[in-house]
Amino acid sequence: MLLVAAATALAGMAQSTVYFTRDISPKALVRIYKAVGRPATGRVAVKISTGESGGHNYLKPALIAPLVHEVNGTIVECNTAYAGSRMSSADHWKTIHEHGFDTIGAVDIMDEYGDIRIPVTDRKHINYDIVGSHLANYDFMINLAHFKGHAMGGFGGVLKNASIGVASSAGKAYIHSAGKTSDTGILWQNLPEQDAFLESMAAAAQGVHNYFGGGEKILYINVMNNMSVDCDCDSSPDEPKLKDMGILASTDPVALDQACLDLVFRHTSTAGDDAKPLMERIARQHGTHTVDYAEQIGLGSKKYVVVNIDKK
Repeated sequence: MLLVAAATALAGMAQSTVYFTRDISPKALVRIYKAVGRPATGRVAVKISTGESGGHNYLKPALIAPLVHEVNGTIVECNTAYAGSRMSSADHWKTIHEHGFDTIGAVDIMDEYGDIRIPVTDRKHINYDIVGSHLANYDFMINLAHFKGHAMGGFGGVLKNASIGVASSAGKAYIHSAGKTSDTGILWQNLPEQDAFLESMAAAAQGVHNYFGGGEKILYINVMNNMSVDCDCDSSPDEPKLKDMGILASTDPVALDQACLDLVFRHTSTAGDDAKPLMERIARQHGTHTVDYAEQIGLGSKKYVVVNIDKK
């Protein structure tokens, strides 16, 4: 497992800091948030995935509650662009209640009452990002992602959580189609070539990053547990073949997702702890291109050092 400085930097090139703990617990989640050294201020959004009804790998309320309370945060989500238990706000609220998120604090479906457009810097595929209108109600965001596989993106981490996750239902269609349409009714007939979708995710993630004070009012956390090859948007995900690894956090989303990818791809698999299925899923969808392109457009750096907070 990668617990030391990774991704050797070129001379003179800056490296981002990624914090790591093996401990996956409520206390560890609060501890790693504090270790990053960027206190959440003002009206705080805690962006998670509430998970599809029937799924069971999403980050559980008991795990995240102390962090939500620590920052006096509101759990935020947006509706999906595919038919399921979270496509309409009415059904999404039922899923939120089923999974218990409304028992630990305030929850906001940000696109329940519409959406807004925010600027993007990279316009290769998309001209703006379409997000839930309630994004405007928040001063600071904690992007709290569950790192796992994904059928379309290859993997899901903080970049996906910032892009597809913060996008409204229409915004999800716009990103998935690489700018062809925001109509969820015709989305699946307008899918682009794979890299265009991945690059659109990177551009949208940068839009959200910049929206929060040029990146100064956002913090990123990946929890590497229950790492199925399938996303939390899957109502019947494949069982994880890879054992839990820990929690990682950073102010740089590119470095953070890269560090998690490195942990997976450099893992020595053994019986009952096999990284191969997840690696194959990521490779099949060219998932690493999202991180590569995010670095290319200036969202962050793939060069990083790891600070193991368990050793402090």
